[in-house]
Amino acid sequence: MTLTADIKNLSDEQIIEHYKQTSDKNWVGELYKRYTRFVFLVSMKYLKNEERCQDAVMQIFEKLFTDFHKHQIEKFKPWLHTVTRNHCLILLRKDQSLLQKEKKFQNEFDTFMESEEELHLDNNIDSDKHLNHLKEAILQFLA
Repeated sequence: MTLTADIKNLSDEQIIEHYKQTSDKNWVGELYKRYTRFVFLVSMKYLKNEERCQDAVMQIFEKLFTDFHKHQIEKFKPWLHTVTRNHCLILLRKDQSLLQKEKKFQNEFDTFMESEEELHLDNNIDSDKHLNHLKEAILQFLA
């Protein structure tokens, strides 16, 4: 079967089967037309950022090209909802991981800066001692 005007009459599952047989990306393009808004809205529920959701929509539909060959999909819309939710949760976990790494880095940086400050104070004390010794030496020389 080729892409024709009656593609709109095919079920999602039929479109997926045609894609599996032909690997013609236009079949997935039809699903993209049908479900872009759906994937965007599900993503928005989790990510709450329009730009990130637009990126997620593109990433999810790109992933479908390989997923269709790996999975037997009986009901596309619920399956797509699950794929979208999982994709968003992975993104949120990555965000949390990065946030934790940033906090750890900031704590280590703060600790380092405190140590540097303490070293600086020690250097001032040493300088004061040297100045006192120099004053004593000058006073002895003048006496």
